[in-house]
Amino acid sequence: MLILKVEGLKKDWNGKQVFENVNLEIHRGERIALMGGNGAGKTTLLGCLSGQVSPDEGKIFRRLPVKAWGIIEQHLIVPEALTVQEFIKSGHTVLYRLKNELNQLENILEYEKGDGLNIALERYSTLLERYQSLGGYEWEYEVNAVLCRFALSGKVLYRELSGGQKTKAQLARVMAGNPSFLLMDEPTNHLDMETLDWLTCWVQAFHGTVLFVSHDREFIDRVADKTVELSLKGTKTYPGGYSDFLKEREREGKEQEALYKKQQQEKKKIEEAIGRYREWFMKAHEAAGERSPFYKKKAEKNRTRFKAKEKALERLEKEQVERPKDIPGIHVSFKENVFEARQLVRMEDVGFSYGDQQVLQNVNLTISRGDRVAVAGQNGSGKTTLLKLLSGKLQPRAGSVIHHPVLRIGYFAQELDNLNNEETILDSLLRLPGMTQREARNILAGFFFRQDEVFRNIGTLSMGERCRLAFVMLYFSDANLLVLDEPTNYLDIHTREQVEEALIRYPGALVVVSHDRYLLKKVSNRVILLNEGQMTYYPGNYEEFQNYLYKAACRPADREMEDRMLSLKLELARLMAGSEPEGEDEKELFYANIRQVKAELDELLTDTGPPVKNS
Repeated sequence: MLILKVEGLKKDWNGKQVFENVNLEIHRGERIALMGGNGAGKTTLLGCLSGQVSPDEGKIFRRLPVKAWGIIEQHLIVPEALTVQEFIKSGHTVLYRLKNELNQLENILEYEKGDGLNIALERYSTLLERYQSLGGYEWEYEVNAVLCRFALSGKVLYRELSGGQKTKAQLARVMAGNPSFLLMDEPTNHLDMETLDWLTCWVQAFHGTVLFVSHDREFIDRVADKTVELSLKGTKTYPGGYSDFLKEREREGKEQEALYKKQQQEKKKIEEAIGRYREWFMKAHEAAGERSPFYKKKAEKNRTRFKAKEKALERLEKEQVERPKDIPGIHVSFKENVFEARQLVRMEDVGFSYGDQQVLQNVNLTISRGDRVAVAGQNGSGKTTLLKLLSGKLQPRAGSVIHHPVLRIGYFAQELDNLNNEETILDSLLRLPGMTQREARNILAGFFFRQDEVFRNIGTLSMGERCRLAFVMLYFSDANLLVLDEPTNYLDIHTREQVEEALIRYPGALVVVSHDRYLLKKVSNRVILLNEGQMTYYPGNYEEFQNYLYKAACRPADREMEDRMLSLKLELARLMAGSEPEGEDEKELFYANIRQVKAELDELLTDTGPPVKNS
């Protein structure tokens, strides 16, 4: 069944085209990822679909009214005094309205008398019956369960939540509304890994239809069965997730390149034939006179030939495909600094707290040459605090952080507070030692800051542009150790890939916090996990770390495993203490039982790559 259909959609802002020729079909049960670079108009398109933005051209068919959709927005306006619980409840408009009216009637019943009381009681009874029939009390229970699941306090004001908590609250609100069609704009922003995995499983199990925008490539791979690419010239749909999209786009590029070369060769042949026939025609035409019908006939024949070839060339040029364009990228090659020392940073029994809140305790960590450490943990587990301690931005309350005397650290803060809003983009680079204007312009062009854009004040830049500029500054820091706190936040997928390639080629050590699992898989060779102030070290890269967690999640809970192990040990002791049967069949069964118990016990005792505390 068709849920949503878009035909020939076009939108301009202030005379500048955002997109055109947008065509889209969404059927029931599909999960579709909408992709495109920063500024491609993804949020604008979602606004058109939900009726918040009016397109300039085109048609939109909606089988379900927008009020029945579940919508997650990037920039949602919420009343200042609304609590988280009220915000979540407002996701189910019917039950929320009924509950509010019931509450109002309950207040009236406390002081109303006479006929007014009877009218209020009758109205209350009618609404209560409807509230119960629609599952109102079950809905209230579900709201409270959702609050617990997302670790949110219902009494806190929505405006006081962090970015990640607001995303969680929106997800909870959508769930409370029980929609059959979800429209989600960057639902994965600011979520920790645990919540990301939960959201992935929830969307996979969701029985309705989903259209979403996300820069999280692993989320797209695990959730989407279609990927739609949005560009200035329209949309193109690909089957599968992001990896499938990449493979298909690469195949199309190769086919287009081959067709382009073939057409260019054909064009060259036709142009040579036109030149040859035109030359023959001119010679025959000059040789032909009134008394030379042979040359006149020959000239006419060659004229017909080159005219025919000119028409063939005209047809070919109409069908000519464009030469595939290389997607512009960030071209970086980090300058390798001579750094012979093995150890860069050492943390010994480090503890840190904000007031009475203990964030880290007894942390022991060594960063050595060649290490590429991914730091994992839930939001609020102390990841940013750890990076600030490593880089010297914070001093420990207990223990010590020891830097090598010649170590140079490049620190990337997710708040991007190391940028001067009053400077221009160009001036920020010219402050670097030995930087010339020509070199700075070339560098900035490689990071998509071209022509007059370099004279813009940093304060006017978008978060994605600020992120790119901060990375440029880091590139020229001559650092031996890069400490990166969410370096790809606000970047589109293509720019993220370019930054990843740059980090892969970086010759120094890395310590990185990121919600981008693709990035962590590409650049890491060690992982540390922060949980309740404690640090656990995992050898191997982030992909191996994920596999370990998956296997651990598939095992029984610790308590259940301990109970089962105890049960097996008792059973083994009972069997071993018993007398050996005399019959051959009974004896074979007796030892088979012992082998089976021992095999199960050995399996439970086998550890698949144990973590190491405080490396």
